[in-house]
Order: sequence, then structure tokens, then C-alpha cells
Amino acid sequence: MTLPTGYAERPLVLADAAAVTRVMAVNELATVGEVVIELADIVSEWQRPSFDVSARTVGVVDASGDLVGYAECSGGSRADAAVHPDHWGRGLGTALAGWLAAKAGELGEPVIGMPVPQDSPGDRLLESLDWFPRWESWVLALPKDAAIPVRELPEAYAIRAATPQDHEQVWTVIEDAFLEWSEREREPYADWVATTIERPGAEPWNVRVVTGPDGAVVAAAVLVMTEDGREGYVSRLATRKDQRNRGLAQALLADAFSAARAHGATRATLSTDSRTGALDLYLHVGMEVESTWVHRATRP
Repeated sequence: MTLPTGYAERPLVLADAAAVTRVMAVNELATVGEVVIELADIVSEWQRPSFDVSARTVGVVDASGDLVGYAECSGGSRADAAVHPDHWGRGLGTALAGWLAAKAGELGEPVIGMPVPQDSPGDRLLESLDWFPRWESWVLALPKDAAIPVRELPEAYAIRAATPQDHEQVWTVIEDAFLEWSEREREPYADWVATTIERPGAEPWNVRVVTGPDGAVVAAAVLVMTEDGREGYVSRLATRKDQRNRGLAQALLADAFSAARAHGATRATLSTDSRTGALDLYLHVGMEVESTWVHRATRP
């Protein structure tokens, strides 16, 4: 990676998660006007057994040794990167984009991409580098004072917090559903545990399930509470293919909102993209689009 004078690259380790979080936070504030990233987001991803932090990440430090930029090939075609706003316009973003493409080629990935806010500096930079749009995604929120919709389950179905005995079924339901439209390998169960059950701050009630007449898990949601407890983010929501069109996802979503509010949250959010066809589901339960993102990618 070729960097401007005064900057150097170095591999990262798990202990750098806090510094990466700080860079991403100020980048988000400058780009979208709010900070969404939390330390737990980085730690939970980097603690996956399949993820080699030093081999799949790179940091950029300035002359004082402070981390001012970073990039990672997260797994498959997923990537992420950020540059501190004080260092925009110096070629760091271009260098990191080049590193991502080279690393993806080294790893044998046919394509690598990342989401960027539509019309943001990052979006314009990647467009100028001929990174092409693959899909759109949206961040949605339930308005702060909106009533949580009531959604009844069919007879003989029940909704509750997951137990440890449910976790492998939850993983199976979610992965089966997501693999219907995503272009990636199945996430290993141990990786899923690392980002959900073992995520810093996670509580047992964060995983919600719908069970069918035979007691099996037929729909599942994973709720992530922010560090301050004010927001509940539904990171995953899925229904088993043979159980769809029965209102299970809407009921589970309403349950997740209610659980978050019961634990002090005043906001409920989630994100979805154009591959899933799920946008109307979220609009039907009263959610509103807050921001639009573009997933831009390149082929090594």
C-alpha cells in the first residue's frame, strides 16, 4: 500500500478495536451526523474463531503513531474501512481501497465491497475509483412515540426469549433464510455465537424466537441493545421457508420492539437491503427510512 509522506501502515490486533471504533465514530459523525458504531460491534466481529485480525486488517498511523485510518476484509465479499475526517483529502481512502482489492485477490475472493452512505464522500470516492453499485440498503427506525403494532400469532404458535437449547436452531433458521439471497458461504456456528450470544453486553433475552406446533423454532430475531440502553437494533430477522406468509415475522418484530422498550429503549431500528425484498414488511409495522446506503464493490 502506497501512503502519503508522514503516514505508515501496520497490522492490527484485537487490542486495537477501541482505536478503530474511535476512527469509525468520528467518520460516521462527519458523514451521517450521528455515531452508530460501538466497541462491541468491532470486538464481536474480530473475536470470531474464523477471523484472523492481523491477516485481514490494516491500520494507517500518522507521524505521532495515532491510528487515523483502517480497512478490513471481514470475510467473503464483505469489507469495511474508515478514515478520520481530519485526514480526508490526502489519499488515505484511495490507498485503503487499493489495499482491500489487493487483499481480496490474495484471499481468492472474486469481488469485495462495502456499504457507504449514498452521496457521501466515501460513496463519491469509490465511484471515482470505479467501484460499482451492487445493491442499496436502508436504515429504518420506529418513531420514538409510535405505538408498537399488535400482531397475533396463529393458533399453536408461541413467542419467547430463546434458551441455550434453541441457539443452534436459531442459527439454522437465520442462515438458511439469509443464504437464499446473499452470495456467501454459510457462517460457521461458532462465528454466529461470537457475534450474538458472546457479543459484549449481550443478554439472554436478546434472542427472540417463534416456535411452531411441534415446539421447533420457526422464526427468530436477534436484538442488539446499545451501550446506553436507549436503542434496540434488530440485527437479524428470519422465518423458516415453509412457515412464511403467516405473520410470524411481523409478530416477532413487534415482540422485539416491546422487549427493547421494556428494557429502557426509546428507539427501535434495523437495516435491510434491496436483495431481501423485506422493505415493505418494515414499512407495514410503522418503521420509517432514515438513511440510504449503497454497497459498492470492485473485482480484484
